[in-house]
Amino acid sequence: LAGVSTGFLIGLWFGRHARVARVFEPYIVAFNSLPRLALVPLVTMIFGFGLLAKVVLAWTIVFFIVFFNTFQGARSVDADLIHSARFLGASEAQVMRSVVVPSALAWTFASLTPSISFALIGVVVGEFIGGESGGGLGYLIIQSLGTLNAADMMVALAVLGVIGIVMALGIKQVEAR
Repeated sequence: LAGVSTGFLIGLWFGRHARVARVFEPYIVAFNSLPRLALVPLVTMIFGFGLLAKVVLAWTIVFFIVFFNTFQGARSVDADLIHSARFLGASEAQVMRSVVVPSALAWTFASLTPSISFALIGVVVGEFIGGESGGGLGYLIIQSLGTLNAADMMVALAVLGVIGIVMALGIKQVEAR
């Protein structure tokens, strides 16, 4: 939720303010070019092995997927629609609410399903490194590997699959609404 909401809001802001986007674009592209899994050691050093580190890692993954899709959606709004809304007396806030946001939402929803998969990957890798204090399904997978316990590993993988399915269905429900 943190990654989706911040990615959406900042993507809208950058999409509507070209000067701001030009200033921050090199930094965003540079940070986005880093493999997220390479950030795991840094995030762990800064935030420790607990829940906060996993949330930050998932946030970095989801944020950029949603941000770039929303940014592109906000930039690709038909200029004629914006001009028509302004001609009919719409304020900037009304243009955002009635024209830009609906257009960007289509792009944003397209990014949500892959975001789930990548966020799960990030959290599980964070749990791989987190050790005992981290716990979770990633820790169970690594512990199962260490003890050659295939049954526990398969249960953890099955649960991750179910979590992915439930989250994808939830997104489809929100999208349909």
